[in-house]
Amino acid sequence: MNFLRRRLSDSSFVANLPNGYMMDLQRPDNSTSSPVSPAMERKHPQPPQPSQSSSTGTSIFSSISSAMKQTTQAAAGLIDHSTSPSPPVAPKPKILLVIDDAHTEWAKYFHGKKVNGEFDIRVEQAEFSELNLAAYVTGGCMVDMQVMRNGTKVVRSFKPDFVLIRQHAYSMALGEDFRSLIIGLQYGGIHTVNSLYSIYNFCSKPWVFSQLIKIFNSLGPEKFPLVEQTFFPSHKQMVTTPNFPVVVKLGHAHAGMGKVKVENQHDFRDMASIVAMARTYATSEPFIDSKYDIRIQKIGNNYKAYMRTSISGNWKANTGSAMLEQIAMTERYRLWADACAEMFGGLDICAVKAVHSKDGKDYIIEVMDSSMPLIGEHVEEDRQLIADLVVSKMTQLVTTAGSTPSPLRPWPPQVQPQSVKTQPGPQLAQLSQPRPPPQGGPRQPQASQPPRTNAPPQQRLSPQGQQPQSPMSTSPQQQRSPGSPQQVRSATGSSPVQASKAGVFPPQQPRPPAQGRAPSQPSPTETSKQQANPHPHLNKSQSLTNTFSISESSQRGNPNEDEAKAETIRNLRKSFASLFSD
Repeated sequence: MNFLRRRLSDSSFVANLPNGYMMDLQRPDNSTSSPVSPAMERKHPQPPQPSQSSSTGTSIFSSISSAMKQTTQAAAGLIDHSTSPSPPVAPKPKILLVIDDAHTEWAKYFHGKKVNGEFDIRVEQAEFSELNLAAYVTGGCMVDMQVMRNGTKVVRSFKPDFVLIRQHAYSMALGEDFRSLIIGLQYGGIHTVNSLYSIYNFCSKPWVFSQLIKIFNSLGPEKFPLVEQTFFPSHKQMVTTPNFPVVVKLGHAHAGMGKVKVENQHDFRDMASIVAMARTYATSEPFIDSKYDIRIQKIGNNYKAYMRTSISGNWKANTGSAMLEQIAMTERYRLWADACAEMFGGLDICAVKAVHSKDGKDYIIEVMDSSMPLIGEHVEEDRQLIADLVVSKMTQLVTTAGSTPSPLRPWPPQVQPQSVKTQPGPQLAQLSQPRPPPQGGPRQPQASQPPRTNAPPQQRLSPQGQQPQSPMSTSPQQQRSPGSPQQVRSATGSSPVQASKAGVFPPQQPRPPAQGRAPSQPSPTETSKQQANPHPHLNKSQSLTNTFSISESSQRGNPNEDEAKAETIRNLRKSFASLFSD
């Protein structure tokens, strides 16, 4: 026993023993000397204790079994998923890009507004100089924006769903030319306010003034009093002007820049030299001693009229101190705004500038687009009107996206002409009479025909220049008999009388006079055909219908009749040749 106890103290020996042996070896000595202990152990055996590894394996097996059971039930549709509904997914917000300076925070005007009542609006605002883009045919337009926000540079890339443009895309005075960005937005199919087409056209003031000239010619000087203006493509044409003083405007600029008042001829020549240095075009218009300026603006269906009077005495009312006052909106002013809003496919936002002279006359001098500055006491109201207009346009775009074609490809459905298949026999009588082709029209391609032994070696065209062959003249019934009306008409070529023997007249071809015919005796077969066709003046389709409605047995003639027909054709051809030679 002492030996066993020493071995039990050895950890390596204990580790190699089974679990049941360890329990027996650790019993006290008196338990081994008891005579009944082995019997009791045999009568009451202790249950074996499962190991940790077997319990782990059992739990893994049960987990796999339960997972497989749930998968089988789900595949069979036994599990009801309605008890645990998935949370609703919020729709992706629409991205609105506002191109404007940082002085106006447009995000607050779109706060709480939704497109079509379900899409939120995410506003991204930047200037033209802070934008770059790449446009694709199928991928739309990807815009890169780098702006400074509270001293931190923010870089973002996104695909805008709509764009509001509140800046000028082109200005010669500031050396800014962002027309390439306008082209990129148009390339990517982005919708804007105003439209990209109108914004690109507004990058040249003389081009816009040419549209005002069209309105002036349409409405007249009483309803649309336009100022008299002269356009000079370069300095070379600036020799003189009839009246002084004049206002010379160089190139394309805004806010009174590039405008000079010229008093006499010498100053005008000096101005021409400046235009030559600028390498641009120029316009001149008579100077109007104004009492005040008039501005009529239109935002959607909202109209406002303002009067601006200069206080500083500057001839430019928009320079220096001026007094601004809102005036009544008259029908005449409304006509000006509505007429200008129709140019370039429609302007959602526009403003008309006019000058009221001291003699009481009005002169329209300019029209502005969505980049117009907002003035007066109702600036906040005007910005809210612009926001509502943009939301309305975005909603209209979302609701009509699945029902109308793309605005880049507004192609109407093409009406395909119905193709008429050629069918032999009486079915041709059911077709409507086609309109005869015009003279000199395209020739009809001839189908393959069997060789003709009695026909002349070549065919001649009809006097109208059309081929006497018809696209419906290649039926199986006609190809069986050499003397059929098809071969008669092909062999006669240009002879109208010979064509009448077959009951067919070329389109728009008059019947020749009867007194020019040579005396020839027709065969009995031809006499019966003329009696069967009492209306020789019917058009081509009716004659073809009557010809093809003949039964197959009547078209099959014996060799004697075919020879007689061929002989008659040759005689008629010779007689008509002698007639035309005279």
